[in-house]
This record gives sequence, structure tokens and C-alpha cells, in this order.
Amino acid sequence: MHNRWDTLTFLHWSYEPSEIQRLLPPGLEVETWHDRAWVGLVPFFMQVRAPGQPWWPRLGRFPETNVRTYVRGPDGNTGVWFFSLEAARLGVVAFGRGGYGVPYFWAKMRCEQRDNIWEYESRRRWPGPRGAHCRVRVAVGREYGFDEPSDFEHWLSARWRLYGQVRSGRLVTAEAHHERWPLLHAEVLECDQTLLEACGLPTPSGAPIAMWSPRVTVRIGRPRWC
Repeated sequence: MHNRWDTLTFLHWSYEPSEIQRLLPPGLEVETWHDRAWVGLVPFFMQVRAPGQPWWPRLGRFPETNVRTYVRGPDGNTGVWFFSLEAARLGVVAFGRGGYGVPYFWAKMRCEQRDNIWEYESRRRWPGPRGAHCRVRVAVGREYGFDEPSDFEHWLSARWRLYGQVRSGRLVTAEAHHERWPLLHAEVLECDQTLLEACGLPTPSGAPIAMWSPRVTVRIGRPRWC
């Protein structure tokens, strides 16, 4: 599948690695930065199309929000492990769960812009826990300069592989090909969420690290066994 990820906000909190490792399936090891694990809450607009087809103007464009961490797989590669993915299209939920083994949830969602302020809302419909939600407002600032982002900010955002787990318990992986994220500074104005807790994570402490990006175009490869 070909995706376009638009108007995306990265919010990240740090955790003790053991708090994350206990939630990972066998075969995955939490990846750390300076002995800390990191969990991201990432709301954005998704647009999809099949290879060789035009972008689907209505059904193929919808809000999505994922909760993610960073792992090393049994193949030695690093990538993203999704604790959850909220999507406003039920068909995408079924396809993501069945095809890639990632935990999609159907949700009522919106994403709106007011000047330089971006607002994202999500409330889970199915499957449970029903009502898990987030409301995020960020003010988007200047573009990162020539000597930015830092190595750490690049580490948080630059991921080209995902891992999933199918019903049999086996791990699958797929490559995600896209250019390096164009990043802008962002200030968190509001962050009210229970999506992390719905994944079994402790309530995060402190303000998140925030970044914003206008768009990347992505090609998701076929899932394969690890």
C-alpha cells in the first residue's frame, strides 16, 4: 500500500525500559536512548491508495492516532512496535489487524487547523476499552534549522520498519519507505489522553517532547515472517 501521512504531531515521553519490555511479545527487545525507553503518541491524517491507483479522495483519507515504542527484532533490525492505532475507517481496522498483525481500533476522530494551531481528537468505538480517548492541541512554530534536528530527535522520528504479531503469535515485519521527516518545532497547548493507559502503560509524567511535520509519502511493503 501507498500512504501519505499529513499534519503529523510527535509527542514522546520517557519510561523505564522494564515498564515497556513487560508489554512486548517474545522476540522483541525495547530499544533505548541513554538507558530510557520512549513511547510516542502520534496523531495525523492518513491518505491511502493501492499501487498504480490514484489517491482515494474520501474513503481513503481519515484521521489516525497511534501509540508506539521502538524495538529491536529477532532479525537484528530496529523498528516500531505499535501498542495501538486508532483509525476512523472500520475497513482499515480490519485490514491492519488481519494483514499486518497490528492492533487497530475503530474510533470517532477529527483533525482541524486554526491558524497555526492543530487540534486532534479521538474516542474509541471498537474493540474495547470503549471510550479510550485523546485530545491534543499544538502550536506549530518555525522549521528546524540546518543543524537540526538533534541525533535524539532524528532517532525518535526516523523509523523505516514496523513489527506486528498475528493471531498464531508469530511476529511479522514490514518495511516503510519514505523520505526523512521535514520537522517543525511545536508547543503543546493541551494533552488529555487515556490511550497510553488503555495499552497497559503507566500514566506518563511531565510534558512530552513535541515535533510536527507537514507530510511524507510512504510505501508500506508486504508483511513477512521474522
